[in-house]
Amino acid sequence: MWRRRQQPRPLRPVLTLAWTLALATGLLGHRAALAAPEPSPASAQAHVLRMAFPIAETSLDPAQVSDEYSSEIIANIFESPLVYDYLARPVKLKPLTATALPEVSADFKQFTLRIKPGIHFATDPAFKGKLRELVAADYAYALKRHFDPRLRSPHFANLESEQILGLAALRERSVKSGKPFDYDAPVEGLQTPDRYTLVIKLGRPSPRFAHRLAQPMSQALAREVVEAYGDSIGEHPVGTGPFVLKEWRRASRLVLERNPGFREAYFDEGPAPDDAAAQAVARELKGRRLPLVDRVEVSIVTENQPRWLAYLGGDFDFLAVPNEYAALAAPGGQLAPHLAKRGMRLHRNLLSDVIFSYFNMEDPVVGGYAAEKVALRRAISLGYDNEEEVRSVRRGQAIPAQSIITPNTFGYQPQIKTEMSEYNLAKARALLDMYGYIDRDGDGWRDLPDGSPLRLEYHTQPDSNSRAFNELWRKHMAALQLHIEFKSANWPDNMKAARAGRLMVWMLSWTADMPDADSLLATAYGPAKGEDNLSRFHLPEYDRLVQRSQSMADGPERQALIQEAERLLTAYMPMKAHVHRIRLRLAQPWLKGYLPHPFLQGFWRFLDSQPPTGKKS
Repeated sequence: MWRRRQQPRPLRPVLTLAWTLALATGLLGHRAALAAPEPSPASAQAHVLRMAFPIAETSLDPAQVSDEYSSEIIANIFESPLVYDYLARPVKLKPLTATALPEVSADFKQFTLRIKPGIHFATDPAFKGKLRELVAADYAYALKRHFDPRLRSPHFANLESEQILGLAALRERSVKSGKPFDYDAPVEGLQTPDRYTLVIKLGRPSPRFAHRLAQPMSQALAREVVEAYGDSIGEHPVGTGPFVLKEWRRASRLVLERNPGFREAYFDEGPAPDDAAAQAVARELKGRRLPLVDRVEVSIVTENQPRWLAYLGGDFDFLAVPNEYAALAAPGGQLAPHLAKRGMRLHRNLLSDVIFSYFNMEDPVVGGYAAEKVALRRAISLGYDNEEEVRSVRRGQAIPAQSIITPNTFGYQPQIKTEMSEYNLAKARALLDMYGYIDRDGDGWRDLPDGSPLRLEYHTQPDSNSRAFNELWRKHMAALQLHIEFKSANWPDNMKAARAGRLMVWMLSWTADMPDADSLLATAYGPAKGEDNLSRFHLPEYDRLVQRSQSMADGPERQALIQEAERLLTAYMPMKAHVHRIRLRLAQPWLKGYLPHPFLQGFWRFLDSQPPTGKKS
């Protein structure tokens, strides 16, 4: 159970640029400008992991969460049957609550999981004082929740495309009748022949379905907990994982503590023999009982400067370096000498993500499939310079994206060049002129072909990082004589509006949750409108390509289908891919076990933080 606590002391104001630069270059030592409460005698001896998120959480219900930061929190509370090995590269699956990897039929249509006996949910009043064991039915129930139309799960489209037999029909009955989703109805595709066995049957071959069983969509929930808390279930996460939620002040602070009932589990990850960094982590932590820390404290710090300074002062154990401080942290891509002297470590990784701006395909200004609407979107894309974004805003910590397919996934082709990254003002202006987007009233701005004003609305967030992107968009659209207005709201509010189809244009990131293009292609998949597909793009030809690729084993034929799907997205431009980010992460010298993984969430169990005496714990 979580309880509210008084808001922690605020960030101390940073008074001058000189002070900021002195701190950033190490001239004032290691104390930064974050004022934190002094630890109590009990907590001073505890192992406490401290970190900052740049974006607020949205919910803690696995069926209603898809953003990176909320997903990271719940992955440390709930557990899926499978997980990615923390140290293995290339990545590989391993059992988590299952006894082994699933037994798979020859046609990739049936997956049988066996759950370990003796795993229990954290204690909660919903269990009425009884110890509640994890069983196979909890996973069946969790999968069913994504098909409940009332929840509007962002994972529905991905699961629906897998064709778990009977679930889509069960959902359709609920939609047509207006009655609540029937969780008690038998479903052919989800069978529990005994307490610990789950048999999943699909309507099509799915060679990569096992990866779904390592994702948040497959995390187990106890039905009695969901029913006890009803619509507030997102505030009461109760799982079988290593941590429980103890404190929560929305958009400000979350505190997780060690689950006292967590099963006996030990560090036993398998690095490759030639991976020196992973081998070092394995030697350091081999055989230690999990989780390694007693408490995790997460602060929401949306502004980059205070987050950076707080890390320098030892208030956080690791940090994704904000772009404007990349040159201070790693000049020339190498750890800065003043940080190296303090024993900090640098991790530099090309992320499995894509930053893109989507156009609402149902918006009367930028949406639609008519030639003039396609021309407008393509002109906007051609008039925006991805390379300048990399140079000026991201400080070189990204590469231009040619499509929505991300690095480290099957389907990614680093050698291709597409119009997604082309910057060509002449071509953009010619497209606008050709299709009637001209200045008809002499005010200096282009109008719609019917003569009415053309007003682009770009939705954004009220932080300094977002403002830098706004200025880049303003500059590039002005060069095209396109009037653009910026509508600012907090990220969770923008996401809510996006899913409802109320935003015209919005930039966000999408991080692959498995080493494959499937979930990335879902961002434009018609049946996922309002869920993964925020652009609300719906093109039958594209949907057929996605469906065919999902059923095929990896190989040249599947690669060709994915490439054709990418071509359609470039042609219709429901979204403009910007960049794939390079992330610089810094770790304090006292943090043990930290090694970034391209897909794994829920890795806090592997980290240990205990600063030397006299430093923050």
